[in-house]
Amino acid sequence: MLTIALSKGRILDDTLPLLAAAGIVPTENPDTSRKLIIATTQPDVRLLIVRATDVPTYVEHGAADLGVAGKDVLMEYGGQGLYEPLDLQIAKCKLMTAGAIGAVEPKGRLRVATKFVNVAKAYYAAQGRQVDVIKLYGSMELAPLVGLADKIIDVVDTGNTLRANGLEAQELIAHVSSRLVVNKASMKMQHGRIQALIDTLRQAVESR
Repeated sequence: MLTIALSKGRILDDTLPLLAAAGIVPTENPDTSRKLIIATTQPDVRLLIVRATDVPTYVEHGAADLGVAGKDVLMEYGGQGLYEPLDLQIAKCKLMTAGAIGAVEPKGRLRVATKFVNVAKAYYAAQGRQVDVIKLYGSMELAPLVGLADKIIDVVDTGNTLRANGLEAQELIAHVSSRLVVNKASMKMQHGRIQALIDTLRQAVESR
């Protein structure tokens, strides 16, 4: 059985047509089904529906053979037990810093609110800056508005949410898109099969 970990939302919607090109189609709609393990039209392939941030964990520890995760999630996860053979070129956005429009950056320690704690620490460490990183799970835009933080680090698509809350995107940390990740042991044990799937997905990406 080949198990593929996916998360609901934009990544799932954009991944399903690519999987369909490889003949892998879920037998029920993952968006409406309550099932977390979904069969596909290939009896030996199944989909695992998990939280986006959990995809690398399921793949690295072998609960799934493959998965699709955003580069932002993979940067934060930092796992060494994964291959990242293919950029699927979907769910594109940017990982950026943002702050209140026109705000003057403090000269002392910077307070940064984000769910990307490891990314934030690495980014500012590379600049030789000392920062206090405050972990939030959502509504990042509130943090500068109520004085919790000077800046935030978050994914930015159109920037409309930032602007609606009086914030502006500032420094680019990384361009983000969704990547195919593969468990290292699975790649060895089922190399031919997984490589064939990677090749088919690559062709589907290039032909879009």
